[in-house]
Amino acid sequence: MDNSNTTFSESEASVGADIRALRKSRDIRLIELATSLKRSTGWLSQIERGQTEPSISDLRNIALFFEIPISFFFRNEQAPEGEQGLIVRKSTRAELGSRHAGLVEELLSPHLSGDFEMIRSEFAPNSKSEWVDARPTEEGGYLISGQMNLWLDDRKFEINAGDSFQFQNERYRWENPTDEIAEAIWVISPPVY
Repeated sequence: MDNSNTTFSESEASVGADIRALRKSRDIRLIELATSLKRSTGWLSQIERGQTEPSISDLRNIALFFEIPISFFFRNEQAPEGEQGLIVRKSTRAELGSRHAGLVEELLSPHLSGDFEMIRSEFAPNSKSEWVDARPTEEGGYLISGQMNLWLDDRKFEINAGDSFQFQNERYRWENPTDEIAEAIWVISPPVY
């Protein structure tokens, strides 16, 4: 069947762009992902370019590969046509992570094909992360509420509500040392989710 005249919606193209951004941000080659999915590189390339649509089963396998919920790919599906790829309403954001593990994040960006991503992070009371290895990103944040400690390599910073921070290519970890939730907005460039 000739698909050259087929027009795909902006959301279908966005799913492909998000898959491509995920793959590139994690330095995974097209052939590596395609092989893991038991699909051809041509098929995956068409998905990433928005020329064909993956099935639910394919999306489930892609989500498993990247260790993200399948709902990630549908986070903006309920947006009115004129808002898709531009606006993310609170009611349509998908959560990543778990409160039990201490961190829940919501992708605020409508897609991952731009130069940066915005994430809302909620740090559970008395939670802490393991070290996150330095990655080729520039990251910044603003603490909306609560308190947290941020380590950048061997330097410890106490961050309070209203404080902001920015770092690049540094190993880091965080801790919420209080009995209250801490909430922050992060901006990461390039996108890593």
